[in-house]
Amino acid sequence: MNPSSSTITPDASPVEYTDDNIRHLSDMEHVRTRPGMYIGRLGDGKLPEDGIYVLLKEVIDNSIDEFKMNAGDRIEIDVEDNLRVSVRDYGRGIPQGKLVEAVSVLNTGGKYDSKAFKKSVGLNGVGVKAVNALSSHFEVKSYRDGRVRELTFGKGNIQNDRTAKSSDESGTYIYFEPDNTLFKNYSFHDDIVEEMLRNYTYLNTGLTIMYNGRRILSRHGLKDLLTDNMTVDPLYPIVHMKGEDIEIAFTHTNQYGEEYYSFVNGQHTTQGGTHQTAFKEHIARTIKEFFGKYEYGDIRNGLVAAIAVNVEEPVFESQTKIKLGSTQMAPDGESINKYVGDFIKTNVDNYLHIHKEDFTDILENKIKETERERKAMAGVTKLARERAKKANLHNRKLRDCRVHYCDVKNNRKEESSIFITEGDSASGSITKSRDVNTQAVFSLRGKPLNSFGLTKKVVYENEEFNLLQAALDIEDGLDSLRYNKVIVATDADVDGMHIRLLIITFFLQFFPELIKKGHVYVLQTPLFRVRNRRTKIKDKQVIADADAHRAKNEKKNDFITRYCYSEEERLAAISDLGPEPEITRFKGLGEISPDEFAHFIGPDMRLEQVTLHKNDQVSKLLEYYMGKNTMERQNFIIDNLVIEEDLPEEEGE
Repeated sequence: MNPSSSTITPDASPVEYTDDNIRHLSDMEHVRTRPGMYIGRLGDGKLPEDGIYVLLKEVIDNSIDEFKMNAGDRIEIDVEDNLRVSVRDYGRGIPQGKLVEAVSVLNTGGKYDSKAFKKSVGLNGVGVKAVNALSSHFEVKSYRDGRVRELTFGKGNIQNDRTAKSSDESGTYIYFEPDNTLFKNYSFHDDIVEEMLRNYTYLNTGLTIMYNGRRILSRHGLKDLLTDNMTVDPLYPIVHMKGEDIEIAFTHTNQYGEEYYSFVNGQHTTQGGTHQTAFKEHIARTIKEFFGKYEYGDIRNGLVAAIAVNVEEPVFESQTKIKLGSTQMAPDGESINKYVGDFIKTNVDNYLHIHKEDFTDILENKIKETERERKAMAGVTKLARERAKKANLHNRKLRDCRVHYCDVKNNRKEESSIFITEGDSASGSITKSRDVNTQAVFSLRGKPLNSFGLTKKVVYENEEFNLLQAALDIEDGLDSLRYNKVIVATDADVDGMHIRLLIITFFLQFFPELIKKGHVYVLQTPLFRVRNRRTKIKDKQVIADADAHRAKNEKKNDFITRYCYSEEERLAAISDLGPEPEITRFKGLGEISPDEFAHFIGPDMRLEQVTLHKNDQVSKLLEYYMGKNTMERQNFIIDNLVIEEDLPEEEGE
């Protein structure tokens, strides 16, 4: 037998397995041991999907459900020091006799009884219990019938229980502070919280939310949502319709692609689901039948729309409830597809006929323009698709990963990401140090084409753009997007910045929803490595504890290495590490070794999300920076150029 072959030798006895290995976890212990099952990712609060916002949402959802049952039209939310949260509603208050079970025993809650909560998001009896278990401090007060019962918990363990008389209005008060041993260095970001709360008010007209003393409300529901979120002007006034358990709003713009906001029982289903699919199908069909022609894709190009439905006992694809899996409006009711389709067919068709003179010419002109452009590039598109299909078999530009965002049942799909790099050198370093399960790499040849002002034909004519589109699989929208994070990784110099702008321009021009849905990021990489060859590793922990938020430390030959992302961090590192440190300036990503790069694209990598808001004036910014107004930019540079004069030599040099 070959001695190098894999065999089981007599000494390789199995690990002992006894009764002691069988453990039972309490409800709270299970949540703390497997938090990902209940809230998805942990995170530090920089991203909307981070766990601290799921905790906040779980608490607010209960208050929203009270509002939906016509019990309380005001919710007060305060975030103290970006760390601690209190939520007070004026609903019916949790029944006091079962208060302990309601906040600390899984699979316990009032929403199993559909008489008390007909169309709620949280039906599994998990939400607020997870908040309790994952908080270092948790308080709940239930005000009912002139009495208040107050409970205090620490990491899910009850610490105090008291009942007293109270003259306060009925309702529920919950205070929680996420456990910083789980949510390391976390912080609630005001803009993320406010966007979440605004979505609640769009879906619940008549509800007032007081957020840190500021009033948030909506008078026109989903119409307000589109008005507040659209970054380009609508071609015709927003069409807004409401029915029993359904509300829609839509318009067309001159942007490429489609843009959807969908909700179920107040939950923002960022990945869509059966209700969004039904809307897309039936809005296109109804408009096609009205005009008697045109293709669905041409009709939906430029469409910006929102849909909200209320469903009894909704089925989501995960505990984080971002994609609806239900096919029926109620257990014994009609299908979601038919319900949405019937509503759109009746109401949108009537609207088109009644308001034909107001906007249908504008809508038809938009559809015709899309049709002309599609036909003009039909030949190019076919060749490009064939080229992309062949390239996918062996795409030298793409080093793919195993887990993809469109993998419905993969619990790591949220981690799926792709790095867009410049040149083979940088892509080589990332490829060697990446996580092959969740991180893909796409290598650019050099500076891509400036796509501003060009038609979508360029996406198919330009090989690099076509292969990037194919790698992301976004030609027909984001439903099949293969990576949750699209990360632009370029050098921290002028050329790198230019390439970064060209890629972002490409997305803004042709796939704006990719940015609006929060999928595009810029990778922050260090500018300097500061290494102290005199300070032994025994001092490392002292320095790390004193400056953990600024430092990324690494053991290297028993000495301390500090990676710095700015001049301020470089100066701080020199101050901390003592005299005469070795300082290396990274001129490009290709200069960073794969061993070092592993630190910068790991779980703690620094990412800056590319955002797009209504007030960003995107068209004007792109016109100025990426357009052909060369003299205007040139004059600005000349007028604002700062020339650093040679500094005088220090005395003694």
